Amino acid sequence: MGSSSNPSYRIVAIPGEGIGPEVVEASLKILQHVAKIEGFTLQVDYGWVGAIALKQLGSYFPQATAQLCDGSDGIVFGAVSQGGLLELRKHFDFFCNLRPIRSVKSLLHKSSLRPEKVQGLDMLIVRELVSGIYFGPSGRSSDDQGTYGYHTMRYYDEEIRRIARRALEQAQYRRGLLTVAHKENALPHLPWTRLVQEEATKFPGVVIEALLVDNLAMQMVINPQRFDVILAGNLFGDILSDIGGALVGSIGLLGSASLNANGFGLYEAIHGTAPDIAGKGIANPLGTLGACILMLQQWGEVQAAQRIIAAQDRILSKGYRTSDLSPQGEEILVNTETLVDLLLEEVSTVQHSEIGVLHESGK
Repeated sequence: MGSSSNPSYRIVAIPGEGIGPEVVEASLKILQHVAKIEGFTLQVDYGWVGAIALKQLGSYFPQATAQLCDGSDGIVFGAVSQGGLLELRKHFDFFCNLRPIRSVKSLLHKSSLRPEKVQGLDMLIVRELVSGIYFGPSGRSSDDQGTYGYHTMRYYDEEIRRIARRALEQAQYRRGLLTVAHKENALPHLPWTRLVQEEATKFPGVVIEALLVDNLAMQMVINPQRFDVILAGNLFGDILSDIGGALVGSIGLLGSASLNANGFGLYEAIHGTAPDIAGKGIANPLGTLGACILMLQQWGEVQAAQRIIAAQDRILSKGYRTSDLSPQGEEILVNTETLVDLLLEEVSTVQHSEIGVLHESGK
């Protein structure tokens, strides 16, 4: 990073496959434009992970990509269908996954719930990302009853404690409510509730509630507005955050940040490769752009982040929609390229006074 007068950042873009390259390119265009306006510079290097990396470099997560990411200020990730992503997360110890779920006023009617149920919705799922069932001992074997497969959900107490501290910090900045997703009636040896409560003594302003994950999933649909920060292990966090897509109207709107202990992060949309629409130029880049907003906030480039949020809210309130938002009536269907052009134009017209107002209202 450069001097504070004109900061300079280096990011690694990993487009991946499917719609990954389209949404990454779209987001980088907007990022570069905002960087110019706000007076910082952005250098972009390209790395490869997944099937494309396997084909070109002989490995899902090549050493060359790991080295490229070392010392960068962030990784902007597209999507991969198999291989590489788990290794990348593990390599940099991106244990803390932040998934904000915020409703947009002009899209309330796109939610699967009634608009009044999601108005003002603003929750954050904090998901543990490098342990649990995806990383525990696994395999296939057989015994006298036949062939079987197994995956082991294993958590060290310290892995639960460190993600708990991150979730508690977030809750402290926000509205002070932390909901812990657990399944201790069936998984009593994973004491999420007790470990979180022990860590919470250092955060006296935060209220802790523990909910069984099945009940929590139901409550997210019945009364999503009551939630502030939800803490979940890897598997539960994976599943619960997709409910967020239904709440806000499209999974294509949701971005995420995966951070390690040093605040270094990987930023990606939570949608997958979407092979059915890949190459058609109709993908919604707002999920990846949302992830880039989190990256700007992580760097402390708050004004740049607010500028994009303001531009995005304006474009949506004017009725522009990508196909995943099923435009109806007065709404205007646009492809990826048109949406990017609209955003580039809008970003330039956002006034500093608007950014300040936005910031104060916590939007």
